[in-house]
Amino acid sequence: MPLFGKGSKLYSIFAHKCPKCHTGDLFETGSFSFNKPFEMPDHCPHCSQNYMPEPGFYYGSMFLSYIMSAFFCLFFIMFFHWVLDWSMGASFLLLLAVGGIFFVWFFRFARAVWINININYDPAKAVKK
Repeated sequence: MPLFGKGSKLYSIFAHKCPKCHTGDLFETGSFSFNKPFEMPDHCPHCSQNYMPEPGFYYGSMFLSYIMSAFFCLFFIMFFHWVLDWSMGASFLLLLAVGGIFFVWFFRFARAVWINININYDPAKAVKK
């Protein structure tokens, strides 16, 4: 099984696919779409996996998103300020612009990671109905 091929957790996470069948989409629009950026269907259109198994299921993804974005911000500022020798103000302004663009991606990525931690791939569900 390839590292990023169908059947691997990384494929499901980075492609934002259903963790059970790796066929249905987790979100209604593309990764960088600002049209309905937080909308998720309730079930997978392919295998009917419930994307909302319980109230508050995605609270854990908030912690993942916070950790990922905090490290991203730290390394981003360190790189532009210390390596490229930009001023602190310019580094933060660029971070705000980049963070505004990637905010939706971080949100979706954290949710994809969280649901993949809790739900495993089932090859039998991946077969076309």
